[in-house]
Amino acid sequence: MIPSPKALWHRLVGSGTQKIAVHEAPEVRPTHRKDVRERSQGAPKIRVVFMGTPELSAHLLSDLLEARYNIVGVVTKPDKPVGRSKTIEESPVKKLALEKSLPLLQPERMDTETLATLTNWKPDLIVVAAYGKILPEAVLSLPGFGCVNFHTSLLPLWRGASPIQNALLSGATETGVTIMLMDKGMDTGDILTQVTVPIAPDDTTATLTEKLGTAGSHLLLETLPDWVERRLTPRKQSDEDATLCQLIERSDGKIVWSDDAESLYNRYRALTPWPGIYCFWRKKDNLLRLKLLTVSVQKMNPDHRQPIGMVSEIGEKVGVQTGNGILFLEEVQLEGKSPMAIRDFLNGNDGFIGTLLE
Repeated sequence: MIPSPKALWHRLVGSGTQKIAVHEAPEVRPTHRKDVRERSQGAPKIRVVFMGTPELSAHLLSDLLEARYNIVGVVTKPDKPVGRSKTIEESPVKKLALEKSLPLLQPERMDTETLATLTNWKPDLIVVAAYGKILPEAVLSLPGFGCVNFHTSLLPLWRGASPIQNALLSGATETGVTIMLMDKGMDTGDILTQVTVPIAPDDTTATLTEKLGTAGSHLLLETLPDWVERRLTPRKQSDEDATLCQLIERSDGKIVWSDDAESLYNRYRALTPWPGIYCFWRKKDNLLRLKLLTVSVQKMNPDHRQPIGMVSEIGEKVGVQTGNGILFLEEVQLEGKSPMAIRDFLNGNDGFIGTLLE
């Protein structure tokens, strides 16, 4: 049985000897920039290489720059084609690195040429945040202060590439950020510091990522000076308590109406904004894909339970009967159409009420 995040967290820090055990997550975003500037006075005079790719990583890089860390190079994933038009898209980290005129690498793999460039940058520390690639031992051993990873879970919970989504899928009520030393394993390195962040009932991956970014940035800027000054004692993870992330794929968005409403709602939260959840509606002889853009949940069944997957009006709302409970539809998008509030959708789609969704 997987222990709850809260129970596991208390077990992890109960005998903690490290300097920073539990941090309270900052709540007010407007004070964040001021806090970063104040911490700039304590930034250690070291050479830092930053590795990351998505928006969360770009925010962390921006905070490190504002705190006056000496970023001597940035590594991010190669540009990729997106959408039906296959437009080439640069990562948020690349955009920021170019804006700040920072040396930039986008290697397909960590080959000898890439390693040579990293060596020439002479990093004292490498900070990694959602880079998206495994680092070889030659890179891990390069900086004197090691490679420090920013991981969005309370390790050893949710090791892997999608910890935020998995925390939401599990129905957890809290998660957090771990600052850890990287080793050759997948998020198995020693823990430096952690911060807990509560998960609101309506949090999605998008909103929770922002919360973790804010809390984690504070933690990172507190941790790095302590680590460089050797005021922290790394702590081993408990492999017995470890859980691994489920890899998120586009097909995970397909709704199975026999599941209970709460688990379907958690799936919606976890897969928003990507890949989103969807089902199929058979309109006459056409089977159409229907995206469920905004939903809410009623955990209890109505007095008159409908067949699983049936759409019905319940008071002022439009809901679908699940294996247990109701999933209310608030905003939907039919294949090839624009997003619509459910009432507007009903006005143009007679016969939707009373049908079985697949």
